[in-house]
Amino acid sequence: MSRLSPDQLAFFAREGYLVVPDLFPPAALEPLRAELTALIHREALRLRAEGRLTRLYEEEPFERRLTRLHAEVGDEILKAITGRGGGGHSGRALFELITHRALLQAVESFIGPEIVGSSVYRIRPKIPGQVRGVVPWHQDSGYFAPHCDQSLVLTCWVPLVDATTQTGCLQVLPRTHQQGIFRHHTNGPGGYLFITDGDLPPGQWLDTPVPAGGALFLTNCTPHRSLPHHTDVVRWSLDVRYQSAEVPNNAGQLPEQFDAATPAHEQACYPPEADFVVQSRLHPEKVVRRWEDFDQLRQRYEKLRPPAPQRGWVPVGQD
Repeated sequence: MSRLSPDQLAFFAREGYLVVPDLFPPAALEPLRAELTALIHREALRLRAEGRLTRLYEEEPFERRLTRLHAEVGDEILKAITGRGGGGHSGRALFELITHRALLQAVESFIGPEIVGSSVYRIRPKIPGQVRGVVPWHQDSGYFAPHCDQSLVLTCWVPLVDATTQTGCLQVLPRTHQQGIFRHHTNGPGGYLFITDGDLPPGQWLDTPVPAGGALFLTNCTPHRSLPHHTDVVRWSLDVRYQSAEVPNNAGQLPEQFDAATPAHEQACYPPEADFVVQSRLHPEKVVRRWEDFDQLRQRYEKLRPPAPQRGWVPVGQD
């Protein structure tokens, strides 16, 4: 696929989101699905050996196996996927997808050719009935440092199975992304930040179903959420973020090199996780090209996480 059309970019600028239903070639998702299947199988074998799991559920398809396993052992089966900070798994197939040429061509349409990827990515297996599968209204910038509010930190939300209204696709509040950062509160459902109904701007939210092979693009200021679903399908998805190299980042910086005394406007938008250069014509030597290097960087930040930005958000009732 070539870069996005002027009409698509105009829609994104006006509405704050864009669904591209056919971003990836049909086979592009299969390596990551296979990698996750192998990871789940490894964890299932471990849990069965420990006497905590009665069956491996190998007969179940990718879309349903984790539902069965989770019903027996709960979130224990997810730890190798989500990790401590939410990123967790960082294998070869994942790296190849988030650096896929079709995706980077689309990203370049939004932010230009000098592209920094963020390890603020999440593999999200949305399991029926799971508490953390419900994500309340928020803006991604609610988590980022305030000096990045005026910059585009592009979210790319990629479902690994068809994401429908029935399986809990994302909902967005269009045409509100240019109204600034709304007040967030801590300790929302699942422990997430959230915007109360009273703090949301007026407008009509929309479901954004996306087929496997497509992607949903969001600005970091677009309010969005994910509601519960009650089918037996796991709505697997990946969200990853990209920004121009001109936006403050920590690419090339190890976590132990973080210095809180650095002026705030020079710090990365989200210091606890690692940014890395995925495309550069000006400095091709800085591009991370090997998944092993990506994995090493991600796991290093998993063990030692610099402090998150403090925006003064408080629980409801403590304003």
